[in-house]
Amino acid sequence: MALTATVRRNRRWGRTLGIIALALAGLIAVLWVVFATPDIPVATLRAKYANEASQFVELSPGTTIHMRDEGPRAGFPVVLVHGSNASLHTWEPWVQRLTAKGYRVISLDLPAHGLSGPTPQGLYTSAAYVGIVEQLVDRLGLQRFVLGGNSMGGGVAWRYAVAHPDRLAGLILVDASGKPMPKGASPPLGFRLARVPVARDILASVTPRSLIESSFKQSVSNQAIATPAMVDRYWELLLYPGNRRATVQRFGQYSGDDGAAAKLAGLSVPTLILWGREDKLIPVSVAEWFSRQIKGSRVTILDGIGHIPMEEAPDRSLAPVLELLGKVAPPPA
Repeated sequence: MALTATVRRNRRWGRTLGIIALALAGLIAVLWVVFATPDIPVATLRAKYANEASQFVELSPGTTIHMRDEGPRAGFPVVLVHGSNASLHTWEPWVQRLTAKGYRVISLDLPAHGLSGPTPQGLYTSAAYVGIVEQLVDRLGLQRFVLGGNSMGGGVAWRYAVAHPDRLAGLILVDASGKPMPKGASPPLGFRLARVPVARDILASVTPRSLIESSFKQSVSNQAIATPAMVDRYWELLLYPGNRRATVQRFGQYSGDDGAAAKLAGLSVPTLILWGREDKLIPVSVAEWFSRQIKGSRVTILDGIGHIPMEEAPDRSLAPVLELLGKVAPPPA
């Protein structure tokens, strides 16, 4: 009798839990349909965010990237790599000033960013992005150049420098990623959620503009640049078909430490480490960490600036860059 009652209770609990699970699944499905943000057609985004300098280069079958090659071809090349969920547009203030001084500036949208879209292989690790830079500079025939990167792009830049120091005349790290996480530390919440199936699907389809606006405002200290047009750019380019799902894949592929940082001590490329003191994403203390790793590097800290100095304070952030370029790659007379 007792055994039978226990079995009955277990069955009732099983049915109850099943009903709750179905209800939750139904609620999630309804919320998904109601709040899902549709992709924006490629043609619409290209019409708005490409310009006369835009090129769409196929680096390998199925992998086409958006890039710009601006300034005089005789100018010394400067290659710039944007950060996570950004695009080559983040460099426009610098590009205008550098090309006016005679430099040739190449900027690109990494796969799953901007107007580049995802890749067939679905690999979005730092190593994969270093491979993209390698392919592009080889395609352009650049033998020697200066390489700069912001945030995630800074991590790509220094990893390229470690692999190809002979190709670089200089390295510019702007609020760069890449300091290894302490052993046992948990990855950021977004990276953990990217490994949960239901959460992964929601992240890849529910993207309200308000979320991007809030995130952007938290990233910068100079709130004056958080204009509706600026927020629209970050939000709309994230809605490029396939970019959001690829972004979730990228988060899921994050390891925290790929071992490359151990090779920084052997880097002798002239290096500028540029940081916003008010950076809330990658604290200014990381600038000092990079300085300790890279012998002879110079650190410049910008007061009142956050995570995106080239957009927040173009002239102030570019001044130390021009000083570095003047030493390693003077503009043509």
